[in-house]
Amino acid sequence: MSESEIYGRWDLKVEHPQGEFPSWVEIKPDGGSFVGQVGSARPITSVNVDGAKVRFSLPKQYEQRTTDLLFEGAVENGSLQGSCLSDSGEMVRFVGSRAPALPKPDPVRWGEPIELIGSDLTNWTPRSPNWTNSWIIQNGQLVNTAVGSDLVTKDRFQDFKLVAEYSYPEGSNSGIYLRGRYELQILDDHGKQPTVGSSGAIYGFLVPSSNAAKAANEWNTMEITLLGRFVTVVLNGSTIIEDREIPGITGGALDSDEGMPGPLFVQGDHGPVSFRRMTLTPAL
Repeated sequence: MSESEIYGRWDLKVEHPQGEFPSWVEIKPDGGSFVGQVGSARPITSVNVDGAKVRFSLPKQYEQRTTDLLFEGAVENGSLQGSCLSDSGEMVRFVGSRAPALPKPDPVRWGEPIELIGSDLTNWTPRSPNWTNSWIIQNGQLVNTAVGSDLVTKDRFQDFKLVAEYSYPEGSNSGIYLRGRYELQILDDHGKQPTVGSSGAIYGFLVPSSNAAKAANEWNTMEITLLGRFVTVVLNGSTIIEDREIPGITGGALDSDEGMPGPLFVQGDHGPVSFRRMTLTPAL
């Protein structure tokens, strides 16, 4: 097998004793990038390819360890398989499939709009049933009153347009996960320079062209169009991301099955947030 068959993007599943979780890696001749269970995409500092085998390492981010992360694997029958050392010192296995290209549909036809905020939470489910669920319907709004579980739609979607109107108290942090895999950041950072972690960013990957977020306790309007891997984000009337490719899943994703439809979920484990509108129009 040629080295070129190892290079590229891989959707990973890590078989941890406490439960399988998704991950992602892009391997290039000079390095690449990696997304773990949580956190942002980060550069791979060292990669070594020997035929069908690959070995790469990178510094820790939010992992509870003192050593670098080290992965060893090989491509077998089109699958990237290998092992790595967990934070607790256990050797765990990972299995990866080649990430799909996800081209944009052409032409795009739109269906009927769906309002995701109803009179109750019937169409939603807590991501973490053992966590406190602080989501309620209050005065017609979907409100997260305190740090607690994320909230996930029961329905799944592929390509769509989403209009979300939201506000947050001072210092709060939330997000909308598109297909349950790509976090679009919501953050109280009015007036600050845009980064990969700022308002309207695809967390860890795509930097907005400007910071169009309003101050805390004001209402923001975000319009998101996701077609294949390509996303456009308009925040408060300003196009801050225009037809940009999302390389892979972001930290905190539900799964790494990028070729499949997925739910929306709103982040509740960082802070309070209120939505007074979430209207999704699916592509047909």
